[in-house]
Amino acid sequence: MSRHLFVAGTDTGIGKTHGAQTLVHAFRQAGERVAGMKPVASGSARSQEGLRNQDALDLIGASAPPPPYALVNPLAYEEAVAPHLAALRSGRPVTWPPLDAAFQSLAADYERVVVEGVGGWLVPLGNGISAEDIPRRWDLPVVMVVGVRLGCISHARLTARAIEADGCRFAGWIANIIEPTMPLLEENIATLRASLAAPCLGVLPYRVAPPDAAMFLDLSPLG
Repeated sequence: MSRHLFVAGTDTGIGKTHGAQTLVHAFRQAGERVAGMKPVASGSARSQEGLRNQDALDLIGASAPPPPYALVNPLAYEEAVAPHLAALRSGRPVTWPPLDAAFQSLAADYERVVVEGVGGWLVPLGNGISAEDIPRRWDLPVVMVVGVRLGCISHARLTARAIEADGCRFAGWIANIIEPTMPLLEENIATLRASLAAPCLGVLPYRVAPPDAAMFLDLSPLG
């Protein structure tokens, strides 16, 4: 199994970046040289250096040593809309060469690269490319982040089924508490454990910063 990983989410806004950052910190605390990557990102701010996406900046902040922005987020789009629409409206289509080059550079320099997807598993990126094509092309095991809230069980089961149907290795999942007052929260997590074939790597408490949340992860199933 590849040491590099792809982090998928059951939806947008469920803490996928938080889960990816926490994984990066956990591997760092285990003594590894680790980089985060966000290959495609929409919703980026203009700066003197160019477009900058906050998720990518957060991943750079978690990485050690911090990699160049251009390698972490080779395709950044300004509009905070679906990435295939942002790419279309910008006139800069999503293509493989810049993505492949950035990943290969990071993989050559770091023991582990944690690649964060965009949105959910089947988000189109345009030009015949979808989010799920990234882990398939780079042969990356998939870690799924489940935002624990009402509806998460069906979303998680559907995403897990799609990951496996698309020929990817479902290596594990992380429960991210985003609604701490959810009724029967522990029972819902127990149902997820019973419903998903891959191991639970941990339950991330509500609003605990990634360096501290890393202690709640068990990395052993990932090698």
